[in-house]
Amino acid sequence: MLQKTGEPNPHNFFGTRRTKKCLPHFKIIEIKFDYSVEEKVSRWIYNNLKSRFFIGKVLVNTEEKRAEYAIKIGFEDPKEVTIFSLSCPHILRS
Repeated sequence: MLQKTGEPNPHNFFGTRRTKKCLPHFKIIEIKFDYSVEEKVSRWIYNNLKSRFFIGKVLVNTEEKRAEYAIKIGFEDPKEVTIFSLSCPHILRS
């Protein structure tokens, strides 16, 4: 259920909101990895957005040619990528 509108979400009811893998049509954003940020971001998405999403830890190459962890977040609705990137307070901006 969305806190702001109070409307029930069918994906939450059936347990299909968070997917186990990133589907090909999802729009993806990667954020810097930090411990416990995955849980905070997931909770924020459940409370503020309404479409299906994916969150997972992935390895990425940095500019210094090192491998580091990042959090890959995919959204089914492309508009929610913009809302998430502008509104989520848990994103580590550097």
